[in-house]
Amino acid sequence: MNRRNRGSSSSSSSSRVSNTYGNRQLSDNPRAGSGGGAIDSFRRRADVVPVKRNNDKDESDNKGEDLTDVSFIVGTCSSMCPERERVTRERLRDLAVFERLYGNPSKSSTDLAVKKFCRTLSAADVQASDVRPLPVLEETLKYLLSLLDSREHPFEVVHDFIFDRTRSIRQDLSIQNLANERVIYLYEEMVKFHVISHKRLQSCSGTSISPMHHLNMEQLAKTLTSLYNIYDANRKSDSTHENEAEFRSLYVLLHLNPSSGVMGEPLSLWFRKLTFALVKSKEICFVRNLLRFYRMGNYKNFLSRIASEATYLQYCISEPHIREMRSVAVQYINSVCYKLQPYSLLRLSQNLMMKELDVESLCHDCGLETCTDSDGFTVLTTKQSTFRSPEDKFKVYDLIGIERMKR
Repeated sequence: MNRRNRGSSSSSSSSRVSNTYGNRQLSDNPRAGSGGGAIDSFRRRADVVPVKRNNDKDESDNKGEDLTDVSFIVGTCSSMCPERERVTRERLRDLAVFERLYGNPSKSSTDLAVKKFCRTLSAADVQASDVRPLPVLEETLKYLLSLLDSREHPFEVVHDFIFDRTRSIRQDLSIQNLANERVIYLYEEMVKFHVISHKRLQSCSGTSISPMHHLNMEQLAKTLTSLYNIYDANRKSDSTHENEAEFRSLYVLLHLNPSSGVMGEPLSLWFRKLTFALVKSKEICFVRNLLRFYRMGNYKNFLSRIASEATYLQYCISEPHIREMRSVAVQYINSVCYKLQPYSLLRLSQNLMMKELDVESLCHDCGLETCTDSDGFTVLTTKQSTFRSPEDKFKVYDLIGIERMKR
């Protein structure tokens, strides 16, 4: 893979708002070039990291900062990591395991080193040679995502590396104010990474997993916000982008439970901003039905709809709610059913879209005992007083029907 001849031509293929440090000029055309986009929407993007003119301590100190002070440049770096950064990190032995040449912690190469995310930037520090143009960013992201299924290292190690380097990709996109159709694809791929990580991190253990999961959710929300803004900036009339409805639906799934703590505006306000075409799309109709079933406690329809209609990304986001609804179902049946008529686990497995053995294990997770009736069938004796809500990390049980889902 030759990375030395990449990317210096990206300025002609990407939409930009051109700026110089001394004399900034903003395009008046909201759809200039191939990317297009309203300037105001760019200023609202959640991952824009301003090129600072002073020594501000942290990006969190500048939440109210006017982003007109951002200076956009055209990147010329032709490798995944600027040479001066790679050399510096080699000297400091600051190389991730994926960046080490033959395992040497002080040696890397242009095919292994990937630019790290930098929390604070100053105008004096940023040079065009340190910023990667769009073609290089596309190749970098492709390389990073190829590591996602690596079995050589624990997933949390893989996630931590890709998490940081995709933030750096978003930073380079923001510095150059790139927002065209090709950038939409990059953001969609980065959202996929965070969604898949959301699912896989729940199967990991260790003291670092909880904060890692929290940070992943935080960046998922920010990346979605940026993606939605770029969708809007490139919209023509009431049209929708190819995958927009599915990625919009993820916002609803992230906010099924109002107490989840996920950032963003309330769903009641969010729905009002959707175009008519999006509101009527099958993906949005699907998640609105799920929202209704969830709030009604209708676990049977909630689970069956996910099994029959959800995409893989929707399933990944829904998995914690699937566990919650199954626990609610067991609680309902234990509390409501007649004590002298034990509830068949076979019937319960059909309602919960689970294998019968998994249902028995779930009942035990909930503190309930099962037994075998006179006909040899496993049943749940109801009205037990020992029910308890399973712990957050209780076992994840497969949903029957997920075989049709493709990543």
